[in-house]
Amino acid sequence: MSHVRRFDHVGITVADLDAVTAFFVGLGLEVEGRTFVEGEFLDTVCGIPDSRTEIVMLRPPDGGTRLELARFVRPDSVPGSPAAMANELGLRNVAFEVDDLQAAVDRLATDGYGLVGGIGEYEHVWRMAYVRGPEGIIVSLAERIG
Repeated sequence: MSHVRRFDHVGITVADLDAVTAFFVGLGLEVEGRTFVEGEFLDTVCGIPDSRTEIVMLRPPDGGTRLELARFVRPDSVPGSPAAMANELGLRNVAFEVDDLQAAVDRLATDGYGLVGGIGEYEHVWRMAYVRGPEGIIVSLAERIG
């Protein structure tokens, strides 16, 4: 018996909420809402007393699984590893299917975001690349070609 009903969202804690939001909006996600959360609920769930976060919820155009970006107002954020590679333990990447991989990569490059490696092709079915976004977030972009 499964306890999971559906995959709701992925959460990422960031320092610059506006910059990271703009990055994902540039990829085509839409802002669903923005709010502050604090109080007993947040303190209990995250285990950090007297915490306060600002949250932006983003959704893909197809209405699928959402992305939650959170910035801690208090306490201060703890730095992560901004140059993490794919073999570092932890959340590896957030993945999106795109219509035109090269156009997406080129557009992100105009904003200063580059490839982690290169554009690869898997069994004549997918073209895929990792792009390192703001704060070291790795985004996997994939285009179905077959």
